Amino acid sequence: MQTKTVTLEIPEAIYQRLANTARGMQCELEDIVIHTLKVGIPPSYDDIPEEFQVDIAGLDRLDDDSLWRITRSQKTEAEMKQYNSLLEANSSRELTEQEQLELSKMRREADLFMLKKAQAAALLQWRGYKVYPLN
Repeated sequence: MQTKTVTLEIPEAIYQRLANTARGMQCELEDIVIHTLKVGIPPSYDDIPEEFQVDIAGLDRLDDDSLWRITRSQKTEAEMKQYNSLLEANSSRELTEQEQLELSKMRREADLFMLKKAQAAALLQWRGYKVYPLN
């Protein structure tokens, strides 16, 4: 295949996303840039609430196996039972200050958990895997 050399300036944020993805996939940055030109940039995290963006941005650097583990991960039965218990208590009575703190913490953890799963699945899809339906 014939090639042409193109020199262009890109924003630092885009460069970092592509470089992180190249590291995660253990391939050359040039290969990621070419893939990006063919199929588009890796899934963005711009619409994710700011408080979670640092955690989500780090997923770009992960290898495929790590992303699959995140995509397939589940909360434990004990975690779900505790969370549901606090939700039920919250709907039937006023929670204690400690319970409110615990529920708030668990809500944030649940939000981050689901955002990580969704972003990991989107990255795998971008890398060419058939992600859905999950087994």
